[in-house]
Amino acid sequence: MDKNGTIIVIEDDLDDQFVLEEVFRELGYPNERMYFSDGLKALDYLYTTDQRPFIIISDINLPQLNGLELRRKVQTDAELSLRCIPYVYFTTAINQQAVIDAYSTSAQGFFVKPGAYDEIKQTIKVMLDYWRKCAAPNNF
Repeated sequence: MDKNGTIIVIEDDLDDQFVLEEVFRELGYPNERMYFSDGLKALDYLYTTDQRPFIIISDINLPQLNGLELRRKVQTDAELSLRCIPYVYFTTAINQQAVIDAYSTSAQGFFVKPGAYDEIKQTIKVMLDYWRKCAAPNNF
């Protein structure tokens, strides 16, 4: 995890991508943001970049490779795992099984997408502020 690194957002809804970008701008986070509409495109990026992203914010319900499958691939790939990229779910898919499945992938968080803009903004702020304060093995 590089606290100045890119924020990876995996979200297939273009309206949600737009809202998230507005939230990041309003909150003043200087990190570059990259948006992917499916897990496979995000995985290809992670395999080909030498950057250490700050965080991965992923929906669960995605085309090609869903958020759970993507997390498993990131977690079990030795090179990607060593980057210590926090992986959090930000999704409307809220039920007990979805939460169990998410944490079975060793996700570092499960956040439910609120409907109201101000609540989305507050959730993103809590999420990013928490990870900005955390130490990771490769921060030293």
